[in-house]
Amino acid sequence: MGFDPAFIQEVEHRPKPTIIEADGIPVIDLSPVSSLDSLANVGIHIADDEGGDIARLVAEIGDACSKWGFFQVINHGVPSESVDRLESLSREFFSLPLEEKKKVRRDEGNPMGYYESEHTKNVRDWKEVFDCSVRDATLCPLSLDDPIPRHLINTWPENPPQLREACLEYGREAEKLAYKLLELISLSLGVAADRLESFFKDGITFIRLNHYPPCPSPDLALGVGRHKDSGALTILFQDEVGGLQVRRKSDGEWISVKPTPNAFIINVGDIIQVWSNDKYESVEHRVMVNSIKDRLSIPLFFNPAHYVVVEPLPELLHDRNPAKYRGYNFGNFFAARKGSNFKKLAVENLQISHFRVQVDQET
Repeated sequence: MGFDPAFIQEVEHRPKPTIIEADGIPVIDLSPVSSLDSLANVGIHIADDEGGDIARLVAEIGDACSKWGFFQVINHGVPSESVDRLESLSREFFSLPLEEKKKVRRDEGNPMGYYESEHTKNVRDWKEVFDCSVRDATLCPLSLDDPIPRHLINTWPENPPQLREACLEYGREAEKLAYKLLELISLSLGVAADRLESFFKDGITFIRLNHYPPCPSPDLALGVGRHKDSGALTILFQDEVGGLQVRRKSDGEWISVKPTPNAFIINVGDIIQVWSNDKYESVEHRVMVNSIKDRLSIPLFFNPAHYVVVEPLPELLHDRNPAKYRGYNFGNFFAARKGSNFKKLAVENLQISHFRVQVDQET
């Protein structure tokens, strides 16, 4: 039997036989803020902390966001027991027969649950996933045809029975890290640490369990095709197998990110790019597969509320830095992007580039 053409990438997007290992990716130690619940009061004195640990940390975060669009964090405060437990239970779930997993299959009416036919850039991904919201009461429009916000309902499998609590516990811990990173990024932009916090009060933050089975044609397919994350931040756990590739900003080459024990990979998403007015850029990434080992990863997508209008922060704008984007409603954006996961579209799915403003350049 031939390989299903639904999975085959265009020639220019297929993995190269030679893998470039990432060199110089920032690994940032969060120890200076690990014991702090909030940086809101610290931010007032950040200028007085010249040469101090927190000031250096803020500078590191800003440099990583500007030059790379992603980085790794260690001493992040998320308990290893929480990560290990969720990894183990995820593997137990994905090892179930397909018919059992399909009992909690998601659909366009409820995007939470199991799914095995996701598309990225109109090509089917070589993976299966399980999505759940970090809280049970999350409001969001489900499609542009039905813009009224509705509750996203978590659908939990009977087996393993501990998966629900493991997901919610991990979500609570990883979301704490997300808020801390948001504060550090805010300070690096020169705004108050809590400047962006209110946007996440009713956030559409969710966890995805990704399973990438061995692929018979890893030279033709991708676990996830090239894309940028549409939210604010992504906090990614990946197992020891690896497979994540990031497009390096300096030369456009795809480079592989080697897993670091007890570290998370942090992606700057589209929303941070818009809020920063392109000072920080969302990074394009993809996932390679292999023919021997399966792979597991667990991203948390840190998203604002459905009613938030995403636009450049006014305090960062001036005559020489005018707004490069017009505002857009995140709930509608989220619904449009979710819809493209289920089927091939006749046109490119929604991107922040569709909201870019043409800015006159002085010559």
